[in-house]
Amino acid sequence: MPDRQRVTAKMSVREILAFLRETPGYFLTNNERDVSQSDFKCRILPRTTLRVAPYRDDTGYFAFEVTGGASVHVDLMNRQINPFEKLRLVKQRMPQTLVQTVCRGRNLFGYRPYPDNVLRMTVRLFARYVDVWRVYDFLNHVPNLEVVGREVQKAGKLLMPCVCFNTGVGHTDEYYVAKVGEILDTFGEEIIVGIKNHSAVGSPRRIASLVAAITSRYPELILAYHGHNTDANDLGRLVAAVENGVKIVEVADHGYGGMYSQAPALSLIQTLNDYGYKAPGLKVQPIVDASDLLRRERRHYERFETPFRGFDPTVKRHKLTGGAASIAFEQAQSLGLLERIHQIFSELMDVNREMGNIWSVTPGSQILWSTAVSNVIHGRYENPSDDLKNLLLGRYGPFPFYEPQQWIYEKVLEHGRRDGKKWYQILADEAGIQPLPDVDLEAKRKELEESLRRPASDEELCLYVQFPKDALDYFRFEDTFGKAWLLPPDVWYRRGGFRDGETIRIPDEEGKTHQIDVVSTHRKADEVETSLLVDFHFQTYSVPLNHPKR
Repeated sequence: MPDRQRVTAKMSVREILAFLRETPGYFLTNNERDVSQSDFKCRILPRTTLRVAPYRDDTGYFAFEVTGGASVHVDLMNRQINPFEKLRLVKQRMPQTLVQTVCRGRNLFGYRPYPDNVLRMTVRLFARYVDVWRVYDFLNHVPNLEVVGREVQKAGKLLMPCVCFNTGVGHTDEYYVAKVGEILDTFGEEIIVGIKNHSAVGSPRRIASLVAAITSRYPELILAYHGHNTDANDLGRLVAAVENGVKIVEVADHGYGGMYSQAPALSLIQTLNDYGYKAPGLKVQPIVDASDLLRRERRHYERFETPFRGFDPTVKRHKLTGGAASIAFEQAQSLGLLERIHQIFSELMDVNREMGNIWSVTPGSQILWSTAVSNVIHGRYENPSDDLKNLLLGRYGPFPFYEPQQWIYEKVLEHGRRDGKKWYQILADEAGIQPLPDVDLEAKRKELEESLRRPASDEELCLYVQFPKDALDYFRFEDTFGKAWLLPPDVWYRRGGFRDGETIRIPDEEGKTHQIDVVSTHRKADEVETSLLVDFHFQTYSVPLNHPKR
């Protein structure tokens, strides 16, 4: 029999849903993935996650989100860890807790649509480790969720299709209730429906109204709420959500994040306790212990936090998602536009309005932000991106409320065309979601194996077809250097190099201690040659410099 004090990973989907419906109170999901993405540029290393894993597993969270979004790509791009290996390690260290991912529907963990066979393969392989699939589409176009959602259900995992939330023209309770109905018609009732407030918009009263409208129409439906604390007000929205019937809310550890990501768990628990709401099976002491450890670990990641700290209540106007809001000022500074940041924000508001008041969440947030920056630099819609053209062509799905004005279609769609087509001809001939032919997976496997000069696993193939260059670079890196993720962050992020004769001792995933002795480090032309004793075996590595001295 499952442990009836909490949801556990041993329970079936039916048992989990029944437990949630029958048990009074609310449940918490710890979203380390979003904390890492929104507050630390996806640079939280496995050693930190694994150090705190026993405390989180003991807490009694509903789920732990540790993968998905940008993290799959960044783990590969920055050589941090194979995303599948990270999941295996977390499952080992947190055996009681459901593992959760966020998936961008047809865009999976990337920034472009993928063919059906890539979607199915990815879900099938990740579902070996992922129990809860939080799936969304940035235009709330439910057909874009269908292939992934059905594959999740086929794998016997818990599906959480989401409605992305916004405010302003078109974003009424009636619209969102109808969208929930569309989700239920597509996937049935054995699901959880998520409310994705990615931009920290709306007041507690607005969230209360939204949740009340949905629960009034669908009283048996289990709702989850995902929000950001960009404006420092998500605790109020979380309380309002729980008061009006949301069952699961997402939080952060109080020693870690809590600005552009989720609000702190313990603060919410203390507040809801005064309101008479309890979280069944939840233990507070492990939350305190986890945050005490994470507060000490946080210093290793300081250089990945934005230097422009502080809450941003203006998010209600510019509506950037948490991860984008945290780096907006840095991007403006790198372009020499920091003094004009409010001009960019003002332009972003205009672009969002002109693009149909849609949802500023990946990949939409990148399209809207890059368009606003380009408009400030080059003039309004004078240098449109291919992504903006695809948005106007309906390649991601239809505009839900209203379409952009004709002059925008003309300027964007006719830009760079050499065939003389007018915008209305382009729309007539090229608009709409385009069917994507299946990828020849065996041909891709052969291509990958020829590059690696060894056999490739299904998991490696899965990552390669989504991120060809960065996945290949990662596999080559691991083939050369081994499981570098074992290094703690104070070693991984060390600046200034290592002293000759320095000794580093690290435990592996099984607790066995390994020793690295730095013998010598020499620069040769545009390479650094390092000689090491690794468990008393002599090895020499040559690493090219990214920025050689001139």
